[in-house]
Amino acid sequence: FLYLFSLPRKSGGMDRINQSSVTEFLLLGLSESPAQQPLLFGIFLGMYLVTVLGNLLIILAISFDPHLHTPMYFFLANLSFADACFSSTTIPKMLVNIQTQSQTISYGGCLTQMQFFMIFGALDDFLLGVMAYDRYVAICKPLHYSTLMSPLVCVLFLIACWVLTILAALLHTLLMARLSFCAGNTIHHFYCDMVPLLQLSCSDTSTNQVALFIVASMILTGPLFLIILSYAHIISSILRVPSASGRQKAFSTCGSHLTVVFLFYGTAIGVYLCPPSSHSGGKDKVAAVFYTVVTPMLNPFIYSLRNNDMKTALRRLFGIHNC
Repeated sequence: FLYLFSLPRKSGGMDRINQSSVTEFLLLGLSESPAQQPLLFGIFLGMYLVTVLGNLLIILAISFDPHLHTPMYFFLANLSFADACFSSTTIPKMLVNIQTQSQTISYGGCLTQMQFFMIFGALDDFLLGVMAYDRYVAICKPLHYSTLMSPLVCVLFLIACWVLTILAALLHTLLMARLSFCAGNTIHHFYCDMVPLLQLSCSDTSTNQVALFIVASMILTGPLFLIILSYAHIISSILRVPSASGRQKAFSTCGSHLTVVFLFYGTAIGVYLCPPSSHSGGKDKVAAVFYTVVTPMLNPFIYSLRNNDMKTALRRLFGIHNC
């Protein structure tokens, strides 16, 4: 479904064309200056390696430490997996283009990249929402925690997250595949995103824009509303704790999650929920770097440096016992 076919135009010009004559796109990347390409390659290669290694360590630490086989760390391991895949949908292609001094990506490759980008980006959203609900149950309903967050419930939450993200990504990919790109093929971005692709199309994109706004609103604001509601109850419960040490401990378990939420949603909402007229290439690129590269790279540090259980698990993973 990634390709559109039709007959070529006759020389007399009487036949109408409803096709995508573009077979590949040009990704201009973050900078068009040749002198900056080696610097960008080094920076983003380093950030990508840190992202993959950091998230892999989080997954391994949680997998091999029985003390972390709890719902909170189950979802954290899946968030780390989603973060590593999220960065892998965009950065490797950008690095290859810089190294080969080629800016091309095929039509099918562009839509495939867009689809997987949406899957793992939306999966991040839903997992952050589920993790907020987990903290709400743990702090506000501790006596019912084992029932409300049983292993079966956690697996069902995860399946629901995957199904919703795949359906949303498939919808946008199918809508994008019906469009024609018969003029320019230059994307002023470092990956194939929906907004710049819609700007290139010579078809009527009103259906795509409505679907983008509705689905983005559901994917972004739905989990965000759950996060806000959960933490409203959490903060209310924490403030009723009589001891200062108890309040501090409760806040510390939520601080890492809130930090990640602010980093991710602060930039993603600005890109996907603003009207098309407000988009500019430079601002969108900077925002995209934050939520596709910076946030997945920082997540392992945020969750490990602020969490004593994670630090202990990482020491055990490396065989460090006396620290």
